[in-house]
Amino acid sequence: MPTDDGLAGARERIASHIVGRERELELTLAAVAAGRDIILEGPPGTSKTTMLKAITEEWGIPLLFVEGNADLTPAKIVGHHNPARVLREDYSADNFVAGPLVEAMEAGGFLYIEEFNRAPEDTLNTLLTAMADRSIAVPRVGTIAAAPTFRVIASMNPYDNVGTTRLSTSVHDRLNRLSIGYQDEQAERAIVALRTRASGALGDRLVDDAVAVTRATRRHPEVRQGSSVRGAIDCVLVAEQLAGLRGIRDPDDEGYREAVFDAMIVSLSGRIHLDEAAETTPERVLREIWEDHFVLEPAAAAPG
Repeated sequence: MPTDDGLAGARERIASHIVGRERELELTLAAVAAGRDIILEGPPGTSKTTMLKAITEEWGIPLLFVEGNADLTPAKIVGHHNPARVLREDYSADNFVAGPLVEAMEAGGFLYIEEFNRAPEDTLNTLLTAMADRSIAVPRVGTIAAAPTFRVIASMNPYDNVGTTRLSTSVHDRLNRLSIGYQDEQAERAIVALRTRASGALGDRLVDDAVAVTRATRRHPEVRQGSSVRGAIDCVLVAEQLAGLRGIRDPDDEGYREAVFDAMIVSLSGRIHLDEAAETTPERVLREIWEDHFVLEPAAAAPG
């Protein structure tokens, strides 16, 4: 963990691995450097995991992932005694198999719980003890004390209410919170260009078009949650392969626009979630977005 004098330097080094997240990185880094646990609230594909990986790599500590779901029991997150060894021997500390919480506490790592609001209440209560006391009592093992750099980092998607539970006041009271939205258009273009390594006239145009239609999914009135930047990345990659198959070498070639639409169907249709009251399909929504981008907008911009 960096000292106060080294925190600014750490921020600069970490920022070199992330595109367009300067403010969010600074706030997250300040919270964890202050010894606080935090919940990152935002949709998928908004660089939450990337930020945490960069911070833990900078600090030289582990990042342990846990997926929040109804099956995440206290025993799964804390650990358990090896049944076979218990039968042969006894419930000794040597027979205890540490779970991710104990591993993170002992190693001074970040315990990163995705979809935090899907975890059962009794599991969250176990985490409350670890956050409040920086230690937990494990039966037949003893008290596990956390190393100084141990943090609980949670994330949740505010747009997803299916199968989730409302977090209690006790949970909110022990966690700092940062809302993370989608990157701006320029940052998304930079991310897509970096991840796809697209180049040349065709690649540059694909990046621009893929980012534009992907961002449009988030504004469509019948879409509850649009696609993350991962959809734009896949759209470019699929469209590049289609262009090669169809002999398209330039964005002005015949068939370019249809290739982009076909790539949208493959890359975006499973990533957009329609409003429950919507009487349409993902494919129809994407066709409408495609027409707005490739037909209506160019026509409106044409002279005369």
